Amino acid sequence: MSITREDVSFISGGLKCTGWFYRPEGTGPFPCVILAHGLGGVRSHRLDLYAQRFAGEGIAALAFDYRHWADSEGEPRMLVSISRQLADYEAAMDWARSLPEINSQKIALWGSSFSGGHVLALAAKHHEIAAVISQCPFTDGVRDGLSMRGLWQLLRLTAAGVYDQLRGWLGLSPFYVATVGAPGTLAALNKPGALDGYLEVARTTGTENSWKPLITARSLLRIPFYRPITRIDRISCPLLLCICEADTEVRPETALKAIARTVRGEAKSYPITHFQVYLAEGFERVSQDQIIFLRKHLF
Repeated sequence: MSITREDVSFISGGLKCTGWFYRPEGTGPFPCVILAHGLGGVRSHRLDLYAQRFAGEGIAALAFDYRHWADSEGEPRMLVSISRQLADYEAAMDWARSLPEINSQKIALWGSSFSGGHVLALAAKHHEIAAVISQCPFTDGVRDGLSMRGLWQLLRLTAAGVYDQLRGWLGLSPFYVATVGAPGTLAALNKPGALDGYLEVARTTGTENSWKPLITARSLLRIPFYRPITRIDRISCPLLLCICEADTEVRPETALKAIARTVRGEAKSYPITHFQVYLAEGFERVSQDQIIFLRKHLF
């Protein structure tokens, strides 16, 4: 199937979000999947693989970057605001629904890791969403955030976050910490294997030398209080959770508890790590299951 990719933008909160819109062959109207990345990720970090795969099945796809990231507007750079990212998803849905070639009743959401939590929160709020895919999902700030970090690491990250927030209030430049780092380093994700997994993804996109995995430290202060799992029983649309059994960044067992609280949810488990959903066999297996799910619920 012939697929076209177009650089697009839309407005969220008065600022421009940029993205890639993948249009399948034909005249439509097409169902559409909205994709955004997890903590510190941007669309060039393999979201194009998923979007292309969906478009090849006759499903339009919009992969976008939040405000403060990549080519999207917003200061300070590399800020993670949960409320703004949720609003950016909502603006992306509105943009897709405005297109004549899109079936406005068949909009699905796709999220990964931290954005895997976003799509759960959004589906609990917006019952018009047709389907949701959440892979290696962040579901609970207590279990996926606090309990997976040692006390010393939590204290260091909190101190860095408070310092950065104070700098922000005083109008000073941001203080950044690494999104991904080696064990023992000051990083949001520093479990064994996390940095290697991230760098492997970066190498496949050619960005290992140009992209610095950084995040404003203040971004980490609110993550422990973000608990999409508390809203998951309000989701009425079909839901697919893709769980990585060897995940060290979020707890697979927390995702399994979450899916047990849904009415129309199903889970698929894979013997892979957090970052292998973007690589080789992991991507092939996960994306194929996602296509089966989308074709079942969007056509």
